[in-house]
Amino acid sequence: MSALDLSILLPALIAGLLVTATHVPLGVQVLSRGIVFIDLAIAQIAGIGVLAADWLGFESQGWAVQASALAAALAGALLLTASEKRWPEVQEAIIGVAFILAASAGILLLAGNPHGGEHLQDLLVGQILWVDYEQLLAVALLTSLILAVWFGIADRFGRVGFYLLFAVSVTASVQLVGIYLVFASLIVPALATRDYGRYRLTAAYLLSLLAYAAGLVLSSLSDLPSGAVIVCVMVLFGLVFRAFWRLSPAR
Repeated sequence: MSALDLSILLPALIAGLLVTATHVPLGVQVLSRGIVFIDLAIAQIAGIGVLAADWLGFESQGWAVQASALAAALAGALLLTASEKRWPEVQEAIIGVAFILAASAGILLLAGNPHGGEHLQDLLVGQILWVDYEQLLAVALLTSLILAVWFGIADRFGRVGFYLLFAVSVTASVQLVGIYLVFASLIVPALATRDYGRYRLTAAYLLSLLAYAAGLVLSSLSDLPSGAVIVCVMVLFGLVFRAFWRLSPAR
C-alpha cells in the first residue's frame, strides 16, 4: 500500500473538515467567555459515556454508544451551566475538577479490560485514519444542523443554549478525532487569529484546514500517530499565522 493512500487519507481529511466546521466558531466563543478548558471537560465526559457503553457490552459503533456519549455530555453541559450561574468566579476551577474526575472514572472503567490501554489511547488521540463514510455521513448531517443553528440564532443563545450545542458538537467530534484534537481544533485556530479582526474566522478555518491536511500527509509518510502529529502541526501553523499577522503591514 502506498504511504499516501487516498482511500484512507480522504475520509480522514473530511473528518478533519467536519470537526473544523463547528469547532472554529465555537472556539472563538470559548475564548471570549474565558472557559478554555470546557472542551476538555465535556469531551472527557462524553468519553465516559462511550466507555460506559463499552463496559456494558454494547457494540462499539452502535446507537447505544452514541446515545450514552451524548447523554453524558449533555448532563455535563447542564451541570457546568448551573455552576457558571451559581459560582462564576470559580467556573474554570470547576471545569478542571470535572475533567480530572471524568478522566479518573474512565481509567476505573478500563481497569479490568485487557484492551484498556488501547481504548484509552483511542479516546485521547483518536483513530482519524480509520473513519468510514457511514460515520462521516452521520456527522456531516449533525454538523449541518449545528452550523445552521449557530449562524442562524447564535446571537440569541443564552448560557444553556451555548453549553448544550457545544456538548452535541464535541460528542460527535471526540469519537472521530479524539480528545486532544478536539481541544486543539477549538483553541489553537481561535487563539492564533485573535487579532485578525474581520478576517478572523476565514484565517482560523484556513489554519485548521492546512494543519489537518499537512498533519495527515506527514503522519502517513512517517508512520506516526495521526492525532498527535496533527496537534503538533496545528500548533506550529498557529505560531506561523500569529507571526505573519504581527509582521504584516496591513494589520
